[in-house]
Amino acid sequence: MIFEAESLALLETILPRLAEGFSALPEGPSQPLDRAAMLPVLEQVAQRMQQNYPYFHPLYAGQMLKPPHPIARAAYALATWINPNNHALDGGRASSQMEMEAVRELAAMFGWNTHLGHLTSGGTFANLEALWIAGQLAPGKTILASEQAHYTHGRISGVLRLPFETIPADTRGRISLPALEKRLARGDVGAVVATLGTTALGAVDPLPEILKLRQQYGFRVHVDAAYGGYFKLAANLGPEAAAAYAVLGEVDSIVIDPHKHGLQPYGCGCVLFRDASVGRFYKHDSPYTYFTSDDLHLGEISLECSRAGAAAVALWATQRLLPLVGGGEFAAMLESCRAAALELHRRLHESKFFLEPIAPQLDIVIWAVRGGTVRESSVRARAVFDAAARRDLHLALVQLPREFFPRETWPQAEAQSVVCLRSVLMKPEHLAWMDAIWERLQRAAEEALSTKMQNPS
Repeated sequence: MIFEAESLALLETILPRLAEGFSALPEGPSQPLDRAAMLPVLEQVAQRMQQNYPYFHPLYAGQMLKPPHPIARAAYALATWINPNNHALDGGRASSQMEMEAVRELAAMFGWNTHLGHLTSGGTFANLEALWIAGQLAPGKTILASEQAHYTHGRISGVLRLPFETIPADTRGRISLPALEKRLARGDVGAVVATLGTTALGAVDPLPEILKLRQQYGFRVHVDAAYGGYFKLAANLGPEAAAAYAVLGEVDSIVIDPHKHGLQPYGCGCVLFRDASVGRFYKHDSPYTYFTSDDLHLGEISLECSRAGAAAVALWATQRLLPLVGGGEFAAMLESCRAAALELHRRLHESKFFLEPIAPQLDIVIWAVRGGTVRESSVRARAVFDAAARRDLHLALVQLPREFFPRETWPQAEAQSVVCLRSVLMKPEHLAWMDAIWERLQRAAEEALSTKMQNPS
């Protein structure tokens, strides 16, 4: 079956166990359940949801969408019978403790024995909190990020009323160190955002060198590892990426998204601070929320108020089943994704149809379609994208600077950017499905490029 159903049976088995904890309560009114009325509504839901792309299937290799693990789905659903709110202990007593335990394990993955951190609704809000702390520590100073960093850093800085500037990327999509140092020399920089796993390319910024610049210029280093954070556990990274992950514990703050590679439902992000004393900036008084317990309420270290306790329960359960350790089952899943990207890159390199300008650092692969001009290449990329979709192979498109390609590719380049194909191979099954993916991609290229190709060389 495409949709596994065994977790439903597990849920039906374990729900009475949850009810046992409340058996001493007097019998109360049950929620109305009109099966005859509900069933046709759910049928409409199922029909509407069929209009989605098959995000769960290995032939979906486009955007950053990964199915939750069955244990995460089941634990999340089980928690909704309680519907805890992890803002205050009053609303999420058990799930708040589970969140702290799960977040502690995430911090330990980066080598932090002490930390301040919590889950968020996603990476955007997690990054907002990290930059908010940067602004509290260095009011009015500039935030720097690569032009290949996620666009929300600029928006976030605007919300926080902090100056923000982008630094050019090198030809591999990483922040340019010479350009960064030139800007740092001007002064007035409060924080540099380093990205480990850019959205477009999966590029890994050169973190060791950025940390060396911190010693000289004195700024805060925030790492946006919303996508790539879990690759800290992978043993098959290239030397440059491995070097970046090796020093990740030396940065000031980290964002990681369990709802990406962490096998969680949306939305589940996480922000971590190495220095727990930054919690002083969150301090506030709420006489109607926190007075019932002297223990830490997560709302006291978070800008968000109501947060789904079910997200914490699902993450906690997943990490019980799949511990965050190198050499374990979870790490092997990441290594499979990385291996799939390397295999696709190898096949693209040998193909007569495609150009692959940048080797993948994680599990995201980008490639162009051969054409005599930049515009022709872009048109052909869109044609291959459409032809692949007709064969149930779903890719993505990305617009990249012309400079990412060797100059001889298009000697008379008439455009500054080229539309490329992009594949996010974040499902462990992608490696086993590579032959099926490649066969469909080849047939799509043959259909889309049936006219005589011009050799750019």
